[in-house]
Amino acid sequence: MCAAAAMFALLNATVKYLSPHFPVAQLLWARTAGHLAFVIAAFGPRHGRRLFATQYPASQLLRSLMLLASTAFNFAALRFIGLAMAATINFTSPLIVALLAAPMLGERVSAQRWAAIGVGFLGVLIVMRPGADAPRLASLLALGTAACYAIYQILTRRVAATDPPETTVGYSALVGTVVMSAIVPFAWTAPPSITKLLLMLSMGPTGGLGHYFIARAYMWAPASVVSPFNYIQLLGAATTGYLIFGDVPGAPLWLGAALIIGSGLFIAYAESRPARG
Repeated sequence: MCAAAAMFALLNATVKYLSPHFPVAQLLWARTAGHLAFVIAAFGPRHGRRLFATQYPASQLLRSLMLLASTAFNFAALRFIGLAMAATINFTSPLIVALLAAPMLGERVSAQRWAAIGVGFLGVLIVMRPGADAPRLASLLALGTAACYAIYQILTRRVAATDPPETTVGYSALVGTVVMSAIVPFAWTAPPSITKLLLMLSMGPTGGLGHYFIARAYMWAPASVVSPFNYIQLLGAATTGYLIFGDVPGAPLWLGAALIIGSGLFIAYAESRPARG
């Protein structure tokens, strides 16, 4: 999970760097098509046609659609807000997972979890406070990223018990590749330099590795154990944001992040308690 967090911090920094030079549609295509090509090249020779054999085709395709939507919201938001702010708002996905656990997974949500969810969203209000420098629409796009990614996580839990991680990672990019391949010819911009071309081509393998590491983590340990390690992505986002873009997160962002992360950690702890008993 730590390796996945590092991959996603690197991916987001690359997207923010390239966003002034390429349309979102082209970056989405590079991200999804490169991801799918990486999976086929890495796992196709060993798995063959079994690579896309799944017991839950509908759930896998819906996962892929949710990841495409989450990625689109994220790429659009990163044009206007800093990496640390985007990462902080994205950390609300565990809170949204807890919120959706009852209707989608049939789980009981205790009063303590409801309180944690409330505190977490108070943190979101602090980060997205009125008068902040970040455009309000960009903050809402980042929140849309978290919402779609939460549904993606819930569906990942559903398929993780039966489908191998190689299959799950392959499906993650399938819908995005098909959809964006139909759109990108109308939005293509020639890369202005070989460096930017190589960075664009790196997005697929970086994202694919990140999702492969997550799938492996969920296969080897309960979600309540591995999910908290995703929060180190904030350190990577803050570091790359400062070194590459000169962004310095302010005190309200760190306060909001503390509330959001603390709530997520409490929910992870609460989910792990029945397993211990």
